[in-house]
Amino acid sequence: MKFLYQLLAALLLWCFIACNNRAATSESKADSAKGVMVQPQSLDQVMIGPAPAPAPAVKDIKFTPPVIIKDEEVKEDEKPAVFNTEDYDHIVENRFLAATQNPLSTFSIDVDEAAYSNVRRYINNGTIPPAGAVRIEEMINYFDYKYPQPQNDDPFSVNTELSECPWSPQHRLVHIGLQGKEIPVQNLPNANIVFLIDVSGSMEDDNKLPLVKSSMKLLADQLRPDDKVAIVVYAGNAGLVLPATSGSHKTAIKEAIDQLEAGGSTAGGEGIQLAYKVAQENFIKGGNNRIILATDGDFNIGASSDDELVTMIEKERKSGIFLSVLGYGMGNYKDNKMQQLADKGNGNHSYIDNINEARKVLVSEFGSTLFTIAKDVKVQIEFNPAKVQAYRLIGYENRVMAAEDFNDDKKDAGELGSGHTVTALYEVIPVGVKSEFIGKVEDLKYQPAKTDLATSGGDEIMTIKLRYKKPDGDVSMLIVHPVNDSHLALANTSDNFRFSAAVASFGMLLRNSEFKQQASYQQVIELAKGAKGYDANGYRQEFINLVQAAGSLTVKK
Repeated sequence: MKFLYQLLAALLLWCFIACNNRAATSESKADSAKGVMVQPQSLDQVMIGPAPAPAPAVKDIKFTPPVIIKDEEVKEDEKPAVFNTEDYDHIVENRFLAATQNPLSTFSIDVDEAAYSNVRRYINNGTIPPAGAVRIEEMINYFDYKYPQPQNDDPFSVNTELSECPWSPQHRLVHIGLQGKEIPVQNLPNANIVFLIDVSGSMEDDNKLPLVKSSMKLLADQLRPDDKVAIVVYAGNAGLVLPATSGSHKTAIKEAIDQLEAGGSTAGGEGIQLAYKVAQENFIKGGNNRIILATDGDFNIGASSDDELVTMIEKERKSGIFLSVLGYGMGNYKDNKMQQLADKGNGNHSYIDNINEARKVLVSEFGSTLFTIAKDVKVQIEFNPAKVQAYRLIGYENRVMAAEDFNDDKKDAGELGSGHTVTALYEVIPVGVKSEFIGKVEDLKYQPAKTDLATSGGDEIMTIKLRYKKPDGDVSMLIVHPVNDSHLALANTSDNFRFSAAVASFGMLLRNSEFKQQASYQQVIELAKGAKGYDANGYRQEFINLVQAAGSLTVKK
């Protein structure tokens, strides 16, 4: 009987424990559903109960592997957005013009170099640049050409060469080179320079403001004691960071540069206005008064439209203060805006993609970048229709001028710096050569007959006319340079001729120009290798490497 009581008591105890466990489990689930974290029991709180059920065998567990989505399978709307707001003007290439209907070709010189270093940035990043970024004249003029110095009082010499066209041997290629007079740095006029630096939020990247600061320090090292420099910055608003300071105080200048930090929106117009005000207050009569704008060009508050900024700069340049533009960065780079600002500000435009490029522009080319020896330089070519059936100016599309603008001293044109070289190329179709590029035009009623053209101009194929003004002058001077039809074989031409032709051909390939004809990357490489000559800084070898890289990208594409 006693045994039965003990058995009953044990059974009641077991039921009590089982009920408590079931209630605890329910509370735990409820707490979990409410987001309450349930603390695990300690070992001494665990009561012995029925043995737990055995764990299922490994073979009974069904494992579902995770689904791995490959990059190419990600839907377009699920991919992270990559924003590229870089702006380039559309370029309509110069076409062949008949010499009988269009005997005059007129353009402004261009000493800008921005396109080449920007193209290099694209290719080094594994991409062929957009066609609008490829300005062939800037690619050609990136390189130095050894033309003879002027022997008279003219600020530049005029040099010409004529040979067969490498990419179209039945055509001729005319090479025109201007060499600016080299003035020793110690003899250059005193400088009044205002650094205008964009410190907006868009300039935070390493290849923007940090590179700007390094560039400005390089330039500060070139300043002479009688030079003055001030620093103006702009973001949400504009401010004067450093008043005009002697070039002998390089430590103070560099300390001011080191303090610059990026942040805020971009009041570019307000910054330019303040920079001109500071430059005017420190104006040096007969000196080099210049603003150097360092930016990605992404102006977004205040006077930011192209028309507003250009109008402001055109008004201010009349005071004798010039504006040069240094472009930085990628992704939001506004190339078209900076081109206009430099052109209208009587300055030049360079693109700084690394510290070596900054050293080239601001140290090696210090004189040519900052010191103008001739302004409003215009070129006008008159072709002899007895020799020339049609011609095409290679590049300079945004520098073409009306024929009557050549003699109009009110029309603005490009500036030439100390020691600067300017090179232009014309592709010429000789009389008698059949070409798909020449459209049929009926003979004009009032123009001389073809028989009368046969002896006109003698042996001259063209005449080059140039107009320029002194940096502080308002009246232009004229230079006339006739060119005879006595061309050399391509193999006998100068390194200047062949290398410039290689660069032009490369530009046409990058643009996929309809005028590239027989051009190829291999031909460009061979032409450039044979014309590398003395390459002290390695720029021409870098070009050859760049062509090879672009050719590989094109094959992959």
